[in-house]
Formats: sequence, structure tokens, C-alpha cells
Amino acid sequence: MGRKKQFVVVLTANERQELTDMTRKGVHSARVMTRARLLLLSDQGLKDRDVAERVGVSTVTVASIRRKFVQGGLQAALYERARPKQPPKLNAHGTAILIAEVCSAPVGRETWTMQLLADRLVTLGVVDSISDETVRRTLKKTFLKPWQVESWCVAQVGADFVWRMEAVLDTYALPYDARRPVICFDEKSYQMLDHVRDPLPPVPGHPARVDHEYKRCGTVNFFVAFEPLMGQRTVTVTERRGNAEFAAELQALDVRYAAADTIVLVLDQLSTHSPAALYQHLPAEEARRLSRRFEWVYTPKHASWLNMAELEWSVLQRQCLGQRLASVDAVEAELLAWETDRNARSVRANWQFSISAARDKLKRHYHFDE
Repeated sequence: MGRKKQFVVVLTANERQELTDMTRKGVHSARVMTRARLLLLSDQGLKDRDVAERVGVSTVTVASIRRKFVQGGLQAALYERARPKQPPKLNAHGTAILIAEVCSAPVGRETWTMQLLADRLVTLGVVDSISDETVRRTLKKTFLKPWQVESWCVAQVGADFVWRMEAVLDTYALPYDARRPVICFDEKSYQMLDHVRDPLPPVPGHPARVDHEYKRCGTVNFFVAFEPLMGQRTVTVTERRGNAEFAAELQALDVRYAAADTIVLVLDQLSTHSPAALYQHLPAEEARRLSRRFEWVYTPKHASWLNMAELEWSVLQRQCLGQRLASVDAVEAELLAWETDRNARSVRANWQFSISAARDKLKRHYHFDE
């Protein structure tokens, strides 16, 4: 004769109806619905082994749920009691020390790692022990990422910055006038590279493969002249980027826009970007004529992002210059194809930054009457 079962499940009519509705509606979690089915089967007098096979749990689980029902009722059997939360490893004081360490430079390392920070907290006596994952989760809540370093240019925003910025934005707001075309001018250097080993082309199942080793082949300079309202640009490749090359570029613009009365030139305050370059390399009369052909509009220092030529550089880098080009001829061929395609499609710049937006964003740098 078998041992008498303890904790026998006997459901009332209301309990049986509630559990039946739960299993039919399917709005509860899988765990709760499994326990509801378990209780209904146990109420029918089935053995624990049969109940376990039907609901897909162990016999130990069946016995545990029966015990919880008899001792605590339906809610105790269906739902787990809320477990007390463990106190945080780092309290407010410890978190403050962690943040202070992240904001300082580690000795002998470029940046902090999570393990370095964990070891540092133990060394300082903040905690007896702490995992790097706990440090990571704590920093995530404070939005600090010590492994990230942003490289950017800090501009000193003052009256000089503001008036130069507004002069540029006023220029961009002008309607198109063929007699006064607006040209955004800029220059960049480019490192030519060659493959040490021939790259492998893509084949089904494998992407293209390029050996990480490369050979330097010298540098060249790019001049870009971008007319944003017409969507036309020219990119010129030169060996150097001195005053002579800058003067030659202005002569080329003079010829290209021969029908214009004045060429409005937007450019940054690089030392070579000055009418002085014309007087240094051209006869005095020609230099004077050319300097008066242009209306010089300079962006503020450390604010080359106000020059729409920067937009062209960004597109050029993404679309064309990510590959390895080993010679001046190869560079010029790629640039010509890129330039011809964009000019044929008259790709313009969609400039959105206006004076009103600038005054709203930089309002603390303006003086307004109360």
C-alpha cells in the first residue's frame, strides 16, 4: 500500500473556473499558465508523474506547487513572492568616487578600462571587491563612457566669431545671381597608398579581401571650389598647397566665371587664403585686378563647418577616397569621374542653418536689449 499523498489539491468551483479561464485566455506568463494547468490536473487526482509529463515539468515542481497551494492558497501557488533586492554594490558616495576617477587620467594608460576602474575602487577602499560588469552598469546609468574620446575643435565664440558667422550665413541666404556667384573654397591633403599584395576580388560566399599592409606613395593636395546654388564643383590636384597654388586657383576661377561682375568667395582663415598670395606671385596690376574680382567672406576661426565645401569633402571621402590610390594619375582619374557625375546631376547643398537658428543656439553670446 503506497504512502498517503500530502498536500492534496482540492479546488473550489470558483478557483477551478478562474484557472480554466487563465489557461484559455493566454494573457498571463508561460510560468503562471503552466502552474494553472498543473493545479487543474492535480485537482483531478492524477499522480505527480502524470501531471509532470503533461505540463513538461519535474515531479519535484509538481509537489512544490501543491504544497504552496495547500499552505498559502491560489495566489501563492501561481506567483512567486517578490524577492528582496540586494543593496547596490556602490552607494552614492562610491558612485561619486567612480565618476571622479573616470574624469581623471589613469597613470600609465591612455584610457580607463572597466577592470582598471574596479581595481582602483578596491585600492581606494571604496569596496572590498567589485566586478568590471558592475562598474560598467553603474557607468551606463551615468552616461559616462571612458573608452570614448571625441576629437573636435573648440571655438572661442565671441563678437568676432558671431559677426563672421552671420556674414557667411547672410551670403548663403542670397538668391542666385549669375553676376555674383557664391563659391565655397577649401583644400585638403591626401595620402596616396598602394597595395603590398594584390587584393582579392569578391566571389560568391566571400567578400573582397585586402591585406592590411600598405605602402605610402607620398601626398597630394586637393583644392575644391563648390557652387552650392548650382550644384557645380571642381576638384584640382596639386603637389603643394602654398601661395603659388592658391593664386593659380583664383586665376582659374576668374576664367571660369568670366561673365560675373564679382565672385563671392567663402573660405577659412588659412594663412595662404589671402589676397597677399596674389601680390606675392603675380604682377602688381594683375594681383590688384584679381583681388578686386573677389568678395572675400571668411568663416570664423575653428568653424570650418560653416564652409559648405566641407560637405563636399565629406561626400568625396565616403564615395571615392576610401580606396587605396597609388599615383597622381589614379587620383585624378577617380576625382574626374566623381566630379563629372555629381556635376551632371547638379547635386546641390541643402543648407538649413540660418541666422535665426544661430541666434537661438548661440543666444548667450549675443547682447539683446531688455
